[in-house]
Amino acid sequence: MAKTTKKLALTPLADRVVVAPASKEEVSASGIIIPDTAKAEKPERGTVVAVGPGKVGDDNERIPMTVSVGDTVLFSKYGYDEVKIDGKEYLILSESSVLAIIND
Repeated sequence: MAKTTKKLALTPLADRVVVAPASKEEVSASGIIIPDTAKAEKPERGTVVAVGPGKVGDDNERIPMTVSVGDTVLFSKYGYDEVKIDGKEYLILSESSVLAIIND
């Protein structure tokens, strides 16, 4: 069964992940705000808010998802679709577009 937050009226299918993107501006360790235009192209970052049940493999067995709701992830800059729900922007991407889980 898909894991979703109660506030989000969206359930991803198969191996899809819904991510709330991180703020476009980042703050450096010294407190300097680094605008999106000054950063070199690099993977995007966000928090997983919903995950699908997983993809069905060739043997008709469901492949479990690696990411979970609440994980902070890095994902491919061009591998997602943007959607707006209740005025908030979310990204839907395949789990294969997730490059890493950030362990804080």
